[in-house]
Amino acid sequence: MMANTLGKVFSVSNFGESHGKVIGVLIDGCPAGLPLSELDFQADLARRQPGHGSLVTVRSEPDMVEIWTGTFAGHTTGAPLCLVIKNTDVDSAIYEDLRFIPRPSHADYTSFVKYGGWGDYRGGGRFSGRLTAGFVMAGVVAKKLLATFGINVMAYTVEIGGIKAEVPAPEYLTESMLRNPLSCPEPAAAEKMAAAISSVRKSGDSLGGIIEVIAHGVPAGLGEPIADTLDGELAKAFFAIPGVKGVEFGAGFETARLKGSENNDAFVIKNNRVQAATNRAGGVLGGIASGMPITARVAIKPTPSISRPQHTVNLKTMDETEVNIGGRHDPCIVPRAVVVVEAMTAIILCDFSVRASLIPGVLK
Repeated sequence: MMANTLGKVFSVSNFGESHGKVIGVLIDGCPAGLPLSELDFQADLARRQPGHGSLVTVRSEPDMVEIWTGTFAGHTTGAPLCLVIKNTDVDSAIYEDLRFIPRPSHADYTSFVKYGGWGDYRGGGRFSGRLTAGFVMAGVVAKKLLATFGINVMAYTVEIGGIKAEVPAPEYLTESMLRNPLSCPEPAAAEKMAAAISSVRKSGDSLGGIIEVIAHGVPAGLGEPIADTLDGELAKAFFAIPGVKGVEFGAGFETARLKGSENNDAFVIKNNRVQAATNRAGGVLGGIASGMPITARVAIKPTPSISRPQHTVNLKTMDETEVNIGGRHDPCIVPRAVVVVEAMTAIILCDFSVRASLIPGVLK
């Protein structure tokens, strides 16, 4: 069994395999009347694609979206949206040799045990980062819906390989600052990060990093405690991204080092509404949106597929052995994961917005 769906009312079901015929998503709960065409998806999918140069994998997919169901005359109909991308640049040869040789820090071993060896092992199958293209597609739809009601979501790189970027205050952060291959708001840090990635690739290794996401315009009251807290569902979505190993909101783990008097966000009246003077809570209190910007950070582990020899086992012979991983892999997946974190945030915020009737069933 697999659990493949995020969201309760605006629900996103992911399907496909890395080296299968297609990947995609089925979105249920999207209101009727949203303008939507296949071209709407290409900008965000391009952000997730490898691009060029020494910072990325050499697998190159065009990622052209096909809308199979759910639209008519250029608008959504309220029926389920089925969005599909065909896999065209597939090379599975190397994975035949790795079928019984689990790659360290991959899901090869755990999925082999859970599914009795029947899972699609080519390119990681259902556990590949390739599947995030489906979530990016769903994120495009979610962001279009949220923008209709004044909610904006933006993610960016804040750290790679221990190199930290100086990020402007949220009110001064603009999308134009992120127009570089690393989606990093500080150009000097982006250059250092790029150099570090190029260097580590030459040595056959990889790097991880941290992505931050901010959602502006989220109204107070979104969230369904106790089991469906806003931050809990966001964290669940983030952990559905391959390679994510940590999530924090607001000041996060730093709050453990503060006194209550230092950590508490005082309430004030500004522009005739209740706001917080600071936002160490990250826009969530008791699992419910406070009306302040939602802020979260997601830690991405170093790409486990590296070209150095690694110690592992042979599941068929039960002997210890070494593995040399070929194939086409990123030395750092952080830049490509930025748009995925953004998409996951939008999907969850969209679901809660529909559940709270903020987004109606039919758009006027």
